[in-house]
Amino acid sequence: MRLLLDTCVWGGAKAVLREAGHEVVWGGDCEEDPGDEEILARAHREQRVLVTLDKDFGELAIVHRLPHNGILRLVGFSGREQGNVCLRVLASYGGDLESAAIVTVDRRRVRVRPFE
Repeated sequence: MRLLLDTCVWGGAKAVLREAGHEVVWGGDCEEDPGDEEILARAHREQRVLVTLDKDFGELAIVHRLPHNGILRLVGFSGREQGNVCLRVLASYGGDLESAAIVTVDRRRVRVRPFE
């Protein structure tokens, strides 16, 4: 799967996901943070699922109706856990994300908001 990791996601998650065969870019490799709207636009242009810790992307997608190719939001996981959590979520909910769903994951549950 094609993924864009937001700057707030641990950079080490990139290696974990690449080792599993995903095509991954990390926003932290940019010289400066371009801001949420540009990150979401880049993910859409490059047909990537956005992986983030930031709830603002859901608002941009739902309230402001900005286009996206799926958003995976991780809540309450340490940096070192993020790559493996992503792998588990992608294995179970990859089809939802490829259909532009917004998937929010915390330690107790997974919430899927299908594309409307």
